[in-house]
Amino acid sequence: MANVEIFSAAVCPFAQRSRLVLIEKGVEFEVIEIDLQNKPADFLEISPYGKVPVLRHREHRVWESSIVNEYLEEVFPQPALLPQEPAQRAIARIWIDFANTKLIPAFYKLLLSQEPEKQQEWAAEIHKHLVFIEKEGLQKLSDGPFWFGSQANLVDLSYYPWFERWPALEHYRGVTVPDSCARLHQWWRAMKNLESVKATALSGDYHIEQYAKYAAGTAAGTTAQEIRRY
Repeated sequence: MANVEIFSAAVCPFAQRSRLVLIEKGVEFEVIEIDLQNKPADFLEISPYGKVPVLRHREHRVWESSIVNEYLEEVFPQPALLPQEPAQRAIARIWIDFANTKLIPAFYKLLLSQEPEKQQEWAAEIHKHLVFIEKEGLQKLSDGPFWFGSQANLVDLSYYPWFERWPALEHYRGVTVPDSCARLHQWWRAMKNLESVKATALSGDYHIEQYAKYAAGTAAGTTAQEIRRY
């Protein structure tokens, strides 16, 4: 058995985050794929929140993707995926928090909204977030192509899965990344060339199919928080 196991699901962007980090760090690991529509009976014993990812490393068990990734950064420090200088590390964590608390919730709120007025509101919110990322993040932090220079780090890997799934948002809600966000487009092109991305990426058509029931409102009672389980 591998020293590192990750309970994951191909459809889950949060689990993809942590698989990206494991690959970038060159850690050997075993993937235990979980069918989120038919979870094992004992899954809550593995994952107290009923979600993926869950990392099992020797006798330790860690869950929630951002915390899993910080754990991996500490336990497998090379190659480093956070800046070395404390203030810059803090800035990196602020941007990861922005993904978790601003961009990702807006992504799901827009996808799940069935009322045209609400869709317009959430589309405007996402546009605002993208412009903020462009001007206050990518333009100010580095000359590119990544958030902190020439190498991808935890910030890049924390955002990537939702941009891979952007074709679903564009297909169902008509939302695109603005042409004016040139650095964001440059970043996206660079991310697609990472070996970790190539190893984990799924097609836009796959994500369009997977998100169909949420966009159509047929996943009754699903909330933005609930969709995080999927």
